[in-house]
Amino acid sequence: MPGINSPAPHTDPIAVVHGRFQPLHIGHLEYLLAGASRAASLIVGITNPDPWQTIAEPTDSQRGESESNPFTFYERFLMVEAALREHGVTDFRIVPFPHGFPERLHHYVPADALFLFTIYDAWGEEKLRRLSALGWRTEVLWRRTAKVTSGTELRRRMREGADWEHLVPAGTASVVRELRLTDRLREVSR
Repeated sequence: MPGINSPAPHTDPIAVVHGRFQPLHIGHLEYLLAGASRAASLIVGITNPDPWQTIAEPTDSQRGESESNPFTFYERFLMVEAALREHGVTDFRIVPFPHGFPERLHHYVPADALFLFTIYDAWGEEKLRRLSALGWRTEVLWRRTAKVTSGTELRRRMREGADWEHLVPAGTASVVRELRLTDRLREVSR
C-alpha cells in the first residue's frame, strides 16, 4: 500500500480524517495512517454515527441505506481504535462526525483542526466543497480513481462466507470475530 510506511513530519497540531468504516478496511487504514503522520494529534470522525444523523446523499445514493450501515458507532469505534493501536498510533481521539449536517461539526472538532481528504469520486469532492464552504481548513491527501477495496465488497464477502480478513487490519478482524458481526450480517440478509 502506498504511503503506509512512509512517515512524514507532523506539520499540523490537529488533523481530522473521517469515514463510515462499514467495516474499517486496508484502504481506510492507509488514510488513517497518512492522517496520523500529518499531525501531532489525530481526530477520527465516524460518519453516519446513528440512523437519525444519516441522510440521503445525491452523489452516493447507497451510503444512507440501512444495508450500507450495519455496524454501530461503538463497533466501528472499536475497529478504528484497534487498527490505530496495532500500528503504533497513540495520540488520537474518535468522535461522531455527522457530515450530513456540516454546520454541526464545530460541536465535535476544534475550530483550528485541519480536515484531510482522500477523494475517489463525486461524493469525496462534495464533502470537500461543503467543508471548505463553511470555512474549515482542508487539504487533499490524494485523488484516485481506484480503491483498494470497499465496504460494500467486504460486507458481501462476510454475508456469503467468502474470504475477507486479508482486506482488513488485524484489529478489525479481531473486533468482527469477537462481536460475531458476520453472524449478524448473515442473519439480516436471510
